[in-house]
Amino acid sequence: MDVVVLLKQVPDTETLIQIAEDKASIRTEDVKWVINPYDEFAVEEGLRIKEKHGGKVTILSVGPERAVQSIRTALAMGAEEGVLIDDPATQGSDALGTAKVLAAALKQMDYDVIIAGQRAVDVDGYQVPAAVAELLGIAQVSMVIKEEITDGKIRCERTVEGGTVVVEADLPALFTTQRGINEPRYASLPGIMKAKKKPLATRTLSDLGIDPSDVGEAHAKCRVTHLAFPPERSPGRIIEGETVEAKAAELVRLLAEEAKVI
Repeated sequence: MDVVVLLKQVPDTETLIQIAEDKASIRTEDVKWVINPYDEFAVEEGLRIKEKHGGKVTILSVGPERAVQSIRTALAMGAEEGVLIDDPATQGSDALGTAKVLAAALKQMDYDVIIAGQRAVDVDGYQVPAAVAELLGIAQVSMVIKEEITDGKIRCERTVEGGTVVVEADLPALFTTQRGINEPRYASLPGIMKAKKKPLATRTLSDLGIDPSDVGEAHAKCRVTHLAFPPERSPGRIIEGETVEAKAAELVRLLAEEAKVI
């Protein structure tokens, strides 16, 4: 069973995010970068499929050289090899551009199952995995909390509003992981040492046969034009009064005279 996990490196959720001078991006100098938390579930599920059915797990990512660190973390968890698409021309790509790069790389790889986190916590776009599946012409099941592979098919339980549904698809297929599907393992010290020697290939767009003009910021159909922090809110006030009636009367006065909402 050949499993490919799509991995994205994102800022740590505890990192203090600061807006860059261009007002359309974030400052990256002091950012701590980690595996996208939902992709950790994907890595773990890939490892469990390998342990049950045999085969190997390959990590695939698009990003700058620093993304190697996150791929190595996944290798330390137990994946066999990694592939990083590192090309300056991909910078500024939207979800469709990123999906085109990933799909081109996947067409050069063997896979029975592709797994991705249901979203990346930096952009919250939810779009890349579905676009990859569409470009590859394979089935996609999102928000999966349980899966089972038998006889060339995958049976997934996925969350929907108010409950769950069961979906079955022929392999190869892509599914995205939701919280609750598993508990990702920690990388052991022996695993970390072994990860340093596991194969990790770096490829460019030319290696994939992609024209740089088809991806990147210039080709993006969706782009960030401005970032801003939420406006500061005035602090709440505690209504003083000796009785409930007095407090209610004071509240009505404030709403009428200061807030002017009644």
